[in-house]
Order: sequence, then C-alpha cells, then structure tokens
Amino acid sequence: MKRRRTLSLISGLATLIATLGFVILGQSPAQAHGVAMMPGSRTYLCYQDAKTASGALTPTNPACAAAVAQSGTTPLYNWFAVLDSNAAGRGAGYVPDGTLCSAGNKSPYDFSAYSAARDDWPRTHLTSGSSIQLQYSNWAAHPGTFRVYLTKQGWSPTTPLAWADLDQISSTTNPPAVGSPGTDGGHYYWDQALPSGRSGNALLFIQWVRSDSNENFFSCSDIAFDGGNGEVTGIHNGGTTTGGTTGSTTTGGTTGSTTTGGTTGSTTTGGTTGSTTTGGTTGSTTTGGTTGGGGGDSTCMAMYSVTNAWSGGFQGQVEVMNHGTSPTSHWKVAWTTGDGTRISSLWNGNVSATGTAVTVTNAAYNGTIAADGNTTFGFTATSSGINLPNGSITCTFA
Repeated sequence: MKRRRTLSLISGLATLIATLGFVILGQSPAQAHGVAMMPGSRTYLCYQDAKTASGALTPTNPACAAAVAQSGTTPLYNWFAVLDSNAAGRGAGYVPDGTLCSAGNKSPYDFSAYSAARDDWPRTHLTSGSSIQLQYSNWAAHPGTFRVYLTKQGWSPTTPLAWADLDQISSTTNPPAVGSPGTDGGHYYWDQALPSGRSGNALLFIQWVRSDSNENFFSCSDIAFDGGNGEVTGIHNGGTTTGGTTGSTTTGGTTGSTTTGGTTGSTTTGGTTGSTTTGGTTGSTTTGGTTGGGGGDSTCMAMYSVTNAWSGGFQGQVEVMNHGTSPTSHWKVAWTTGDGTRISSLWNGNVSATGTAVTVTNAAYNGTIAADGNTTFGFTATSSGINLPNGSITCTFA
C-alpha cells in the first residue's frame, strides 16, 4: 500500500476508488472508444433509455432490459467500448457471424447480449434515398477509417446478423469532429447517403478501423425505412424521441476527411432533442462495473471501477491515463456520485467533496505520468446501492 495522507480519509477513499474504479491513462483497450450516436447504436440508445436521475441504470426497453439481465450494467456504463484490440481491420472470416454487434465477443466487457436477434431494440426511423449526418462518438480521438454497411432488403432482425447480410455503402477516413473527447456528446460527423428503394427494418453496421493501432470498434444501429426524420422509438417506456433529418447542420471540428461510396451536401441530423423521460426507479444496487471519461483534456482519460461491494458500501479504483506525447505534472479527476454515496477514505490522491461533487487531485508523488503511462488511486465509500457515478467523469492535467 502506498503513502497515505490522512489515514482515515485515505482508507475510505481507497475503498471508494476501488469501488468506483476510474481508468484515466495507460490501459491500451481504453485508448479509443466510440459507437454510432446517430443513428444510435444498441449500446448507446440502451444507455440513454436506462439513465435515471439517481445515477442507476434501469432500462425500460425489453431488449435493453434483457441485455442488462444477462450481462449486468457494466457494458452500458461503457457503451462506447464495443471493441477488439487485435482486429486490425479484419471483418468477415475473423469476426464470427452472430457476434458482429458485440465485436466478436472480444471486448474487455461482456457485450454478447447486444448481438441478440430480436425485433424490439430501440430504433431510429429514416427515409430511403435521403442523406443523414452520421454521428459517431469520439470518446477518445484517433485517426482511422469508418466502414459503413447496411443490411440487404428483406433482412429480419430476428435472424442473427451475418456478414453475408451486409452491403458496404461507404468508407470515410478521418472525418471532422465536434465536442470534447471523453464526453457523452463529442462526436465525429459526415454526410451519409441512404440507398433508395428501401423499406422496412434494417441495421446499419459500422467498423471503425484505427490507423494507429490494431484496435477496432464495432457498432450496430437498428433503423426503419418508413419515411422517418430521425425519430427514435423504443426508449423511455415506449416514448418517441424526435430529432429530424432535415434542416440542421453540425459545424466546427477538424477537416480533411475522405468519404467514398456516398453523396455529400446534405446536412441532416438526428439528435435527441425534445424527449421526455418517464418512469425510472431509484435505490437499485450496483455491485460492480466500470465507467470512463475524459472531458476538458483530450489526452487525459479516467476509468472508474467497482472492485468490491458489500451491504452499505463498496471499494473503488480509478486509473488515470496519459494519452499525450509528453509527461504530465499534475492531474485532476472529478465526478458526481450516485444518490446516497459518500467517500469514506481515499489513497494515492487528495480528495475534496461538496455534496455529491467529488474532485481528486494527484498526491505529491504521482502527479507525473509518462506519455502513454498511467497511475491509479483507490477509495472506500458508504452507499445506498448506487456505486457508479451519476453521469460522466472528467479528467484534466491541471
């Protein structure tokens, strides 16, 4: 056990940190993350469906609820991490049929339930022959190519997805981005033409092939060609989230992207504005899981994980990672705890808390993190059963 500040504070924080388990730097699978946000992927929309004011994840959609029953909430807290660290651009013949939506079941998290062949996943409604602005989370920003596929006409969502069901419709390299990496809203974007003459249910599959690593990300978005304008159904107790695929433009970010296989010039978007969330329960118990974040500084990432839990409390750990090219001198991690959670002790850092707002800064001996390096801190906390943060965590090199 490393040096401690105030013994009681460090001890409690250590348990809390181990329970919360932030990972910021140095974990190779966390170096890039992302799935489609428009049209929303299964993990992204299930996460949106499941969020509650208390910080607990309680999905109302039956497919999302079944996935949580099978795999727990950990995959949803890591909705952006459907990945295979060794895919290296390989697809058919490498990723088995029936597992495309779960990265061949090779992610560090169990996304296998999100490959389930069923017709009640959250769905985005679109118009055949139109163009949309495709948005893909840039939870961690890296160069690479996005291969976009669409299921053939007549494909049934109750049939396990196979490579033979897909046609590639475009390929986009290094698209622009808007918003900060490590946040729920930051994303890459590009115009995507949708084929004409389509009707009924379909699935949009995207493989993000990084050019600086063998790591690839996989995303499955359930859609319906029914004249829709980006509306999302099947979340929030069956409600409809409206967005619209006309009249909205995302601007800003970087330039220099290359798109093949689609047309440009349309500026349609989906989004999730105007939605109403009803229901949701509080007081559920989370015994484990992880969640990651960045915010403020694109080279700093933090991953929070619960390493142990018991009635009335838990132990957490946060790993802070430096994805930059030079060493750091200081770091700061912040998050909002779930209702009823209070840090008891913490080690390998200095903690301050006001209500549910928690901030942890480096200790005197671990502020320096080498490029591509990492450090961890731990904590203990009392809890009413909601052990993971309420929303995203942030990490900065201050």
